[in-house]
Parts: sequence; structure tokens; C-alpha cells
Amino acid sequence: MAKPPVCKITEFSKFRYEIAKKEKESRKKQKTIQLKEVRLRTRIAEHDLDVKIKRIREFLTDGDNVQLTVMFSGREMQHKDLGFAILEKVKEQVSDIAGAEGRISSMGTRSFLTLNPRKKESKNKNNKEEIKNA
Repeated sequence: MAKPPVCKITEFSKFRYEIAKKEKESRKKQKTIQLKEVRLRTRIAEHDLDVKIKRIREFLTDGDNVQLTVMFSGREMQHKDLGFAILEKVKEQVSDIAGAEGRISSMGTRSFLTLNPRKKESKNKNNKEEIKNA
């Protein structure tokens, strides 16, 4: 709003370089959330399920969303409740670090459940609460 108007003359290539540098700097600070998929079957063994749950926990602690997929084949389609039971069991075992996004959905020969990592509470909030309680 200066009077008379002021303009700055610069090299266009230098201007583009500075803009690109700022964009690159802002992308460094961002955390991209990925969707990892873990596929399960209805007749999965107990130990195999434990290994899958351990892997799911690793994904969630890294901050990624996890989509659980139970696949049915043949006559298993008549017993979808077994697949729902497996999804509920996994959801229960990771409930301390993850929350479910929506309900279990079924489409064709597959059932899905998406898990989101829970937000970590900052240490400052915990310290303030401890001071108030003391």
C-alpha cells in the first residue's frame, strides 16, 4: 500500500528456486499416513494369528492405518460369522493402541475392518495432571 507503488525486480529462476526450496522444507515436516493391508483366512492357526497381530502392532506404532481383510472361499461363505469372530478377536487384542474406523463391512468374498492408531498423549499433559493430583 505504499505510495508510489514499489516493485522489486528479481531473476525469475532465483524466485522459482526459492519457492521450490520452501515447498521441499514444508514436505520434510509432514508425516504421510499409509494404509497397510493384512489378509487373513477363516481357518488361520493360533500361532499364525499371533504373528499377524504382532505385525499389525508394528504398523500401528509406526502411525500407519491397517486394513484387515478376511477372505472366504467356497463353503466358507456360508460361515461368515467365523471371519467376523477373527476380526473381533484382532480388534480386541490391539484395542490398547488402535481404534476401529466404522464397523466390519462385507463385500463379495471378503470382509474388511480398518484400524487407526490412537493419538499419543503428550508428556506435558501427563506431568500437569500429576502435579494437579499431588
